[in-house]
Amino acid sequence: MMKANLISALAASGLLSASAGVLAHDDGIEKLGTVRFSNSCSADVQPLFQRGVALLHSFWYAEGAKTFAAVAKADPSCAMAHWGTAITLFNNPFTWPLTGAALPQGWAAVERAKAANAKTQRERDYIGAIEAFYKDADKVDHRTRALAYLKAMEQITERYPEDSEASIFYALALNATALPGDKTYANQLKAAAILEKVFAAQPDHPGVAHYLIHSYDYPSIAHHGLSAARRYASIAPDAPHALHMPGHIFTRLGLWDESIEMNIRSAKVSENHAELLHAMDYMTYAYLQQGRDAEARRVVEHIPDIGALNNKQFVAAFALAVIPARYAMERGQWTDAAKLTLFPSEADFPWKAIPQAEAQLVYARAIGAGRSGDAAAVKKNIERLQALRAAIVDLKLPYWPQQLDVQLKAASAWEAYAGGRKAEGLKLMREAAVLESGSDKHPVSPGYVVPALELLGDMLMEMKQPAQALQAYEDSSKREPNRLRTLAGAARAAELSGDRAKAKNYYADLLKLTAKSNGERPELARAKGFLAKN
Repeated sequence: MMKANLISALAASGLLSASAGVLAHDDGIEKLGTVRFSNSCSADVQPLFQRGVALLHSFWYAEGAKTFAAVAKADPSCAMAHWGTAITLFNNPFTWPLTGAALPQGWAAVERAKAANAKTQRERDYIGAIEAFYKDADKVDHRTRALAYLKAMEQITERYPEDSEASIFYALALNATALPGDKTYANQLKAAAILEKVFAAQPDHPGVAHYLIHSYDYPSIAHHGLSAARRYASIAPDAPHALHMPGHIFTRLGLWDESIEMNIRSAKVSENHAELLHAMDYMTYAYLQQGRDAEARRVVEHIPDIGALNNKQFVAAFALAVIPARYAMERGQWTDAAKLTLFPSEADFPWKAIPQAEAQLVYARAIGAGRSGDAAAVKKNIERLQALRAAIVDLKLPYWPQQLDVQLKAASAWEAYAGGRKAEGLKLMREAAVLESGSDKHPVSPGYVVPALELLGDMLMEMKQPAQALQAYEDSSKREPNRLRTLAGAARAAELSGDRAKAKNYYADLLKLTAKSNGERPELARAKGFLAKN
């Protein structure tokens, strides 16, 4: 089934019935935001060139590539058209490292840009910056080249302090090269400071709103991104990514209704299956936090309706792996989680090239087996996780080896627990929680398959240590607020540890969170029963 038919199926099942329409306007005029990128290309191509830059700022790279190709055809002397093409080949920089055909294609675009003999030094500097990223990609590692691009963009901002576009692209590079383990968020806050100044002067710039969301997409600073999140979709309502991105901040803050609305709108207009699946992942996650299991189930059930994917890269793979995993794990259906299988099959999808995506489903399977008491099955999945980690290291993928370390510790903890070695299991689970707390979720994901601190709380509850479990749940909630299972765990832990006042507050919050629930999870029945007696 083609994507249009998938959307029809989702609409028929009630999933795409939000009051907000596909677009924020109905006047037929394309709205991508306002950019002013000065350049020496001919006057005739200026509107097209500015459209191309606006598309870049909303990560609409396929459309951007067509636009810059049209600019180059209309004005062969426009060197910056080829610069734009090279940027479109970046793909989403938050999914770097860039691999495959994009690297030689990007270098070819750089060579065309240089051959066109840009008319100004500023334009030559922009081309030189992108050249630093693509040059010798077969010999120089990704991070070295990414940092060279960052440095070059910084120099452009210093040479041309009035060039706001340089500042905006530099801010994006700061975010894209930030180290995952840096909990001071030095790069991100530096980028935000730059962008906030531009936002005050250019409130309709799509890149500023977009990159501010990325800058603040972290638990302790997410509240600073709420204004940009609530502005971006109205700035560029025709860009699918602009309709999705606000969901990052809404998810960080546990604002599930707003996240669902934006991702429904994004799904309606997404032309790329990866974008569609990405929005569906965020929708599923948000539905499950509200206990709206029926809606979440319909998203999961309609995944096969997508048919042959027109994008088989990381974002698509990640969503395909985690959506069914979330549906089982968030509802505590451990035996279902233990039986998860990859879809599509290896014959139809390049899972081997994207081991970090498969790892998410294998991890869910391992935890499901452990929570079901099947130590042997956990061991089997641990072996697969170890193989996937080795593949990730071979591919030189940043971030993911450390995440696999967390998953391996947590899986080993539940293997030990299922095998009767409870003290060992608890020790390993604590170590996994500490390790995970030193990093953060990947920007592509609305959240971990299951937070390690939440799993620690669950294990402590099973070991009849509710006071310690309560602390684990509360610590988890500080990082990921308004999670149904975390809140339910905290309420039950408070009840069993004798803190009736705290239990009452948590149970009341849980029922408020799940006011739209269309199912009766055991946690909700317990909350109603407790509050009826108290």
